[in-house]
Amino acid sequence: MGLLLNSPPDLTSSPWVQRWTHLIEPQATVLDLACGAGRHMQWLSTQGCRVTGIDCSAQALISASRFGDTVLADIENQPWPLMDGTQPRQFQAVVVCNYLWRALLPVISASLAPGGVLLYETFAQGNETVGKPSRPDFLLRPGELLEAFANLRIVAYEDGFLEQPARFVQRLAAVKPPDPHAAPRSPARFFLAGAEKLGPPLTP
Repeated sequence: MGLLLNSPPDLTSSPWVQRWTHLIEPQATVLDLACGAGRHMQWLSTQGCRVTGIDCSAQALISASRFGDTVLADIENQPWPLMDGTQPRQFQAVVVCNYLWRALLPVISASLAPGGVLLYETFAQGNETVGKPSRPDFLLRPGELLEAFANLRIVAYEDGFLEQPARFVQRLAAVKPPDPHAAPRSPARFFLAGAEKLGPPLTP
């Protein structure tokens, strides 16, 4: 009876991810970390990306598997499952939303191929005043994303309060420097919207 009462998962993708998807190359390989039911996998697959989602919930991955490859793993208590020899497997983009496990921040950076795009958005300090998560373990400190990914070129960064629902967030769009030995590529795709880095107040 309980199964009949379950509503389908909300697959609405983050406006931040939608806003910066244009940075990702067509047909790119993308890792959706802590993908849940696959809301960003769905969005990215419709943009032509080849998406891999990783999550610890087998139930959530039933939905996510419709949009790409999925990996069931406890990434907080077990070794990183996506390896290429002794190094993390690299993707042309990595997306992380509403998830923070600080021990994985270096793995996220290492999982980006040269020229790859990182889109990251999650809760920040101050959120404890409006709801959950409220534990410091799951709330970014001021400027923490900038510090964690200082090796990347920042295209856009915001830190502040959003309404509906009320929440404090940090969010970042960044590009890993290209391999200096690779064939040159036009930077226009990556930095077309770079002027928005210090743009208007946060919008949902």
